[in-house]
Amino acid sequence: MSRAGIIRCLLAAVLFGASAPAASELAGEMSSLVLAGLLYLGAGIAVVPSVVRSPPSAVALRRDWRPALAAVVAGGAIGPALLVAGLARTPAATASILLNLELAATVLLAAVIFREHLGGRVLAGAALVTVAGVVLSWEPGAQIDIGALLIAAGCLAWGVDNGVTARIDQLSPEQVVLLKGFVAGLANLALGLAFAEGITGITAGRVVAALLIGMAGYGASIVFWVKGARDLGAARGQVIFAAAPFIGAIIAWSVLGESVTVAQLIAVVIAAAGVGVSLESAHDHRHAHEAMEHEHEHSHDDGHHDHTHDEPVEGRHTHVHQHRPGVHSHPHVPDLHHRHRHDD
Repeated sequence: MSRAGIIRCLLAAVLFGASAPAASELAGEMSSLVLAGLLYLGAGIAVVPSVVRSPPSAVALRRDWRPALAAVVAGGAIGPALLVAGLARTPAATASILLNLELAATVLLAAVIFREHLGGRVLAGAALVTVAGVVLSWEPGAQIDIGALLIAAGCLAWGVDNGVTARIDQLSPEQVVLLKGFVAGLANLALGLAFAEGITGITAGRVVAALLIGMAGYGASIVFWVKGARDLGAARGQVIFAAAPFIGAIIAWSVLGESVTVAQLIAVVIAAAGVGVSLESAHDHRHAHEAMEHEHEHSHDDGHHDHTHDEPVEGRHTHVHQHRPGVHSHPHVPDLHHRHRHDD
């Protein structure tokens, strides 16, 4: 598996996991959806300078507008709307457990719809991390009702978002985050203001704090995840990213001084095992590459990028490039260059 992809998904998990304890300091003061909206808006604001410096080309928009629109609508509008509808009808204990379904939905859709090759290790890793999430969030009284089904549907929408986003190869991660941040931010903010009782708790200081947390915990985090998922595929990227709540728990223990429970320790160990299992899940077989043209970060020592430059280029860099068709064999995962089908 790509070391860069693993590191990026882990960085995404660390940033997002660290943002949870920080955001929790604001959660008691304002509506959760208003807070979520501000966090997403912070993500969009964080990447504005990058997008201004390197705006999307007409070719990139023409080729990727459909998957980008699908990702933004599914993850930025439909997911939050289903979540708020479910939260209005579901106890908090049940909602916390059901939110772990995003990982399961991402893995299921990656295999069935997006035809990613998973293998036993990825499935085992996803199962372990999902079980760890249930252990971490379990409380007595959980029950399944229409609200629970709405939350599960929201997780399915985020699974679609993850699968589609990992396959976008014309728009840069920063451009994708800009779209997601502002759409999801405005959608959550509108829902929060509509369903919350007034605007109690919203002050200038808290708004600024939420935007700053969102810039790092959502903006930089999503950029790292998109880059990592391009290297690993949506399923593997999400298994690693799903460690975020457990990283947040560790930060809450060590930085905020919160007490540690046996269930939390067990959950962290199970999650770590799940991520570890999924890291060694590349497979090797003879496969074909079709001719393609796309743009993403790459280096010339990976066996897939042998194009030349007018001036020598070293290390990882980004530009539009072409791939010639070819057939070879080597260990690989479902990254941007290995979307081929498998018989088994």
